[in-house]
Amino acid sequence: MIPRGGFISFEGIDGSGKSTQARLLAARLKEQGRSVVLTREPGGSPGAEEIRKLVLEGPPDRWSAQTEILLFTAARRDHLERTIRPALAAGSIVICDRFADSTRMYQGLRGQGLRAMVDSLHDLMIAQEPDLTLLIDMDPAIGLERALGRKGGEERFESFGQSMQAQMRAGFLDLARAAPDRIRVVDGTRTPEDVAADVARIVAAHLDGTQAA
Repeated sequence: MIPRGGFISFEGIDGSGKSTQARLLAARLKEQGRSVVLTREPGGSPGAEEIRKLVLEGPPDRWSAQTEILLFTAARRDHLERTIRPALAAGSIVICDRFADSTRMYQGLRGQGLRAMVDSLHDLMIAQEPDLTLLIDMDPAIGLERALGRKGGEERFESFGQSMQAQMRAGFLDLARAAPDRIRVVDGTRTPEDVAADVARIVAAHLDGTQAA
């Protein structure tokens, strides 16, 4: 039996600070004596990390949206099999920087019928959602400026521009409204410490089986 509650994801547009918050949460929970696995998507397993290089590097038109959906689904399946499910079965808390919600947005909103394709493949090959998702909300202009300022080499999606980031933000907020029991929106425009305090409060209530306001 895989215990409920141990799978936590972070979502948000590029530059929202979600990766920082995932790391801070993992460190906080480890300090509390909990077993934690911090992972990411695309990636998180050797095979999925190879696919990460394919989808995050290169020009914007390197892949069609349909091909990206297949690549991301393949990476997620490998990640789920080799990292997430074994960790959950061992009683660890899994903190994942992005999961299926990102594919629903980044690929699913790029053309007619693509969201249905994402959902169909997810139901067929993944069939699992996080128990809790922290959506770090951020103004698209600020987020894009932050993301491009990193100059880390994985900027293929950032190169689509601010209009795409705005579309993604609206889509993430729509997801949160559709799944309020799973997705909690956190204001990412504040200091990392203030954001982390909110995240910690929400996660503590979740793990205790209560609902944070």
